[in-house]
Amino acid sequence: MKILAIECTHGVACVAVKNGNVTVERINGEWQRTAEVIVPLAMQAMSEAGLVPSELDGVAVSSGPGSFTALRIGMSAAKGIAYGSGCPLVPVSTLAAMAVAASGYTEARHIVPVIPSRPGEYFYAIYRRQEGSPDLLDELGQGRCLVDELVTLLTPFSGDLAIPVRDAAAFATRSSGLAEFALDAAFFTAGSLLAMAETVLEKGGAATPGEASPDYRQIFVPLQKKQ
Repeated sequence: MKILAIECTHGVACVAVKNGNVTVERINGEWQRTAEVIVPLAMQAMSEAGLVPSELDGVAVSSGPGSFTALRIGMSAAKGIAYGSGCPLVPVSTLAAMAVAASGYTEARHIVPVIPSRPGEYFYAIYRRQEGSPDLLDELGQGRCLVDELVTLLTPFSGDLAIPVRDAAAFATRSSGLAEFALDAAFFTAGSLLAMAETVLEKGGAATPGEASPDYRQIFVPLQKKQ
């Protein structure tokens, strides 16, 4: 299957292209330039994978939650490429994709990916491995809360817990009660979306570009200029 994946919800912006058994991934190290580089980065990755947009079977995009601006950029780029190539669009939950990717880096039964929200707050989702199926996860709940509230929320799972987070060191500093469970999620990239997107495409469950929307989970509040 031929799939382009775009992930720029938080921390870094990257793309991955799957062309059969070949996967090409490119990462943008300049987070502030995501809007201007994400489409050229996608075109470069497709070229290196030996594809042109019209050959794509689908476009996957990390749909959030995450940075309000970055979600808009990623979704807009994915929609534009999907429209232009005439292929379906697959929004992939960022938290779910992080959890699946993390399952290969920890043996903990409970995996709780977290993504920064407002200062002092995190988006989270709680996943539990299915008995006898280490790669399959059941979602137990999700939401957004303060770091201190997260400590209380996760206390019942503290004996068997991993918390994938983009900057594990910063998270550990903010939440000493959860520091020992932090798992640096540098492994989470656009390539982490490919397997989930391929499954959706095979089942015919993809959306049209017009149907997809970012999972903001919060209202954008612009900064007020000082008087």
